[in-house]
Amino acid sequence: MGGRWIDVWEPEDETFWQEKGERIAKRNLAFSVFSEHIGFSVWSLWSVMVLFMGPQYGIDAAGKFFLIATATFVGALIRIPYTFAVARFGGRNWTVFSALLLLLPTGFAFAVMEPGTSYSTFVLVAALTGVGGGNFASSMTNINAFFPLRKKGWALGLNAGGGNIGVPVVQLVGLLVIGTAGALHPRIVLGVYLPLIVVAAVCSALFMDNLTPVKNDTGAFREAVRARHTWIMAFLYIGTFGSFIGYSFAFGLVLQTQFGRTPLQAASLTFIGPLLGSLIRPLGGSLADKHGGARITLGTFAAMSAATGVVVYASLAESLAVFLVGFIALFVLSGLGNGSTFKMIPAIFLAQGHRKGLSGETAEAYGRRLSGASMGLIGAVGGLGGLGINLAFRQSFQTVGTGTGAFVAFLAFYAACMAVTWAVYLRRPPVVPDTAESAEEPENRPGYAKV
Repeated sequence: MGGRWIDVWEPEDETFWQEKGERIAKRNLAFSVFSEHIGFSVWSLWSVMVLFMGPQYGIDAAGKFFLIATATFVGALIRIPYTFAVARFGGRNWTVFSALLLLLPTGFAFAVMEPGTSYSTFVLVAALTGVGGGNFASSMTNINAFFPLRKKGWALGLNAGGGNIGVPVVQLVGLLVIGTAGALHPRIVLGVYLPLIVVAAVCSALFMDNLTPVKNDTGAFREAVRARHTWIMAFLYIGTFGSFIGYSFAFGLVLQTQFGRTPLQAASLTFIGPLLGSLIRPLGGSLADKHGGARITLGTFAAMSAATGVVVYASLAESLAVFLVGFIALFVLSGLGNGSTFKMIPAIFLAQGHRKGLSGETAEAYGRRLSGASMGLIGAVGGLGGLGINLAFRQSFQTVGTGTGAFVAFLAFYAACMAVTWAVYLRRPPVVPDTAESAEEPENRPGYAKV
C-alpha cells in the first residue's frame, strides 16, 4: 500500500476534529472536487461534441441522442465498482488512478473526431467517456468518510456541486471554441482537457490522503442492497441527479433539434442551466442540514413538477423564451434536490441504527457503514435516470418530432417522487424508537435523526 495513509480517523470526536481533522478533511475535499470536476467534464464531452457534428457527419438527431445516452449508461454502471475502489486502494491512490484513466477516452476522442469516422466508433468512444461518471461515486464515498455527520450535508453538497460544475465548464469551453475557431474544430476542446487531466492526477498525488480505517465491508453492501431505504433513495435520486445529468447532456441538442438553433446559438445557452444547478447543490445540502432533507426534497419535486408544466406549455406554443425559463428552472431545482437527497442518506442509516437499539459511536459507525455502502448503488441508479431522459427524448423526437411527449412523462415521474417522499419520510416521523416516549416531539426523542 503505497502513498500517504492516516491510521486513526475519528471525525465525530470534537477534540480530534478541531485539532487536526477539519484541516485535513478540507484539504482532501478541495482536491477531490478538482479531480471530480475534470471527471464530470470528460463524462459530458459528448453533450459538446454533438454540437460540432454537422451534416457532414451523417448522424441524425436520434443517433446523437444515442451517443450521449451511451456515455450516460456506462457512467452510471461504473459507479458501483468505483465505490468499492476507495476502500480497496485508498481514496488518494484511487483518485490519482481514476484521473489518469480519463486520458483514455479523451485521447481516443481526439483521434477520431472528424467526418468519415464510423458511427460504431463514435459509440465506442462515447462509452469510454463513462469512466468520468465513475469518479463521482469514488469521490463521494471518500469524502463521506472524512467528515462528521453534522458536516456531511455541506461537504457532500460542495464536493458534488464542484464536480457537477464540470458539465457547464466543458460546455463553456465548447462555446468559446465554436465562437472563435468555428464548429469545425472539436479537437481544440479535447486538447484543453488532456493537460488538465494530468494536473488533476498530480495534485491528488501531492495533497490527498488515504484513510486506513476505511475498509470494504461486503456485509454492509449486502445489507444495503436488502435495505428498502437504499432503493427508495435511489428512486428519488433518479428524479434529482438523473434529471440534472440527463438534461445537461440533452439541452443543447434539444435546442438545435426542436428550436432550430445553430451550434453557436445552442452552445451559448447550453451551459447556463448546468452551471446554476451545480452552484446551488451545496445550498440544498445546507438547507437539508438545517430543515431536514425530506422537507427540502418534497418542495423541490413540487417545484420541478410546476417547471415541467411550463416547459410542456412552451413546447406546445413553440416559445423559446418560456421554454428556457422552465428548463433552466428544472436545472436549478434538480441541483437543489441533489444536495438534499444525498444528505438524507447518512441520516437515514444513522436512524436505522437507533431503531436497532444502537447508540453513540456504535450507531454512528453503523450509519457510516451502511451509508457508504449504499451511496455507490444509489448514485449508479440515479445516473441511469440520465439514460432514461435521453432515451425518452430520442423516442419523442423520432415519434412526434418534438420533446413534448418526453416532458409529459417526466412530469408524471416527479409526481410519483413527491408521493414517495411524503409517504415514506414525512407522513410520520421517519425514525420513531421503540420506546414509551411517544408524547414528546420527534426531535426530542432519543435516537431521532432528522432525515
